[in-house]
Amino acid sequence: MNRTDRLYALVEELRAVAPRPRSARWLAERFEVSSRTIERDLNALQQSGVPIWAEPGRTGGYCLDASHTLAPLGFTVDEALAILISLEMLSSSPFRDSARSALQKVVAVTDDRSLTETIELATRIHLLADGPPLESPAALTGALHSGQVLRIAYRGRDSAETTRDVEPMGYVGRGQSWYLIAWCRLRDGVRAFRGDRILRAEPTGERPPRRTLRAEDLDIPYGDLRTVAADPADPADPADPADGAGGAATRVR
Repeated sequence: MNRTDRLYALVEELRAVAPRPRSARWLAERFEVSSRTIERDLNALQQSGVPIWAEPGRTGGYCLDASHTLAPLGFTVDEALAILISLEMLSSSPFRDSARSALQKVVAVTDDRSLTETIELATRIHLLADGPPLESPAALTGALHSGQVLRIAYRGRDSAETTRDVEPMGYVGRGQSWYLIAWCRLRDGVRAFRGDRILRAEPTGERPPRRTLRAEDLDIPYGDLRTVAADPADPADPADPADGAGGAATRVR
């Protein structure tokens, strides 16, 4: 994690537990740096105007005034519950760490009464899975954002392992399985790589021109292929894919 990302993560960590403190030692262990580095980071944040202060004493530490840095979003209980469920459904996806961080933000901006009710309702909701979560390498998280070619070690259905350079184009989620859709330079074509079969993934630093991902290129034998993109200003019913809200759907057989 570079310093810029760590500074942002520090603010989010302090916001998530506010107004309770976190010690420099705890933060140092959390971000795998020295306590001196954490203190320098916190000082830099204070100098930039972030409302962080130190509480003395054995149980003291650094605190953040969350109300001065993030306006309340006014989630209803049902909205907060929907967000909690959605983020939990990403627990086996390449976005699992970001989903966990986003959940902390939701908790931080939800008032105590609504949060208590939301958690109580959440205990009544269960997700049925066919097996344990299928996790993928952490390097897949930023694959689309960075635009870099990835060198992956991949285990196929026949258990044979290959190493190949791929150009990330998108993701497809199906149940607990997530697939990286990429242009495979070894096969010279679009391929889907199941996340839990990607043994290793390393960015190469090369940024090729972006390739367009089309539904017809995926050769999916069945199912509705939907995009999560939606226009927030579109008042159409998100449950009806024909309206265009909530993501367009393509029938693939």
